[in-house]
Amino acid sequence: MSHRPAIARANRRVGFAVAGVAAGMIALAFASAPLYRLFCQVTGYGGTTQRAVTAPAETGTRLVTVRFNADVASQDLAWDFKPVQSELRTVVGEQHLAFYRVRNTGTLPTVGVATFNVTPHKAGPYFQKIACFCFSEQELKPGESMDMPVSFFVDPAIEKDPNLRDVTTITLSYTFFRARDEKARLSQSMPPVSAGVN
Repeated sequence: MSHRPAIARANRRVGFAVAGVAAGMIALAFASAPLYRLFCQVTGYGGTTQRAVTAPAETGTRLVTVRFNADVASQDLAWDFKPVQSELRTVVGEQHLAFYRVRNTGTLPTVGVATFNVTPHKAGPYFQKIACFCFSEQELKPGESMDMPVSFFVDPAIEKDPNLRDVTTITLSYTFFRARDEKARLSQSMPPVSAGVN
């Protein structure tokens, strides 16, 4: 009696199982980035800053120096990007407005999106942003430049955290990347082409 049909069925089951595992791994890879980003936003892990609606009613007493850093991720985004101010001193709980300047040095309109973090990473849960250019994509025409604001404060609760006693300086860093949906964004912002009259 031949065992070939049984072996073929077993091979098919193994093949389906391997394909299922591969599909699951691909799905997990796509889901992991948004889930990791959400985890960082909630916990401040990896220096991810927090979002707030308003600054607290009362400030603390501790002075902190906030430094500003700017980078562009790759050569394919021809942007000149830098902070307007190099640093500022603030009392925790005090709201501030800082600016970053960006200019498109290329010959085509481009769309960028900024990622951000603070160092030391353990200060992430206490660095609160009220408004920021990093919350949305930025579009620049060739030669166009703009000053982009970030409104922030350092949560006075930092004074009660014994692990943050040694933190006197916090560096806020942004890195611009070319937006993944750049073509769709640019096509939406292009003016409609009017048809000629015969």
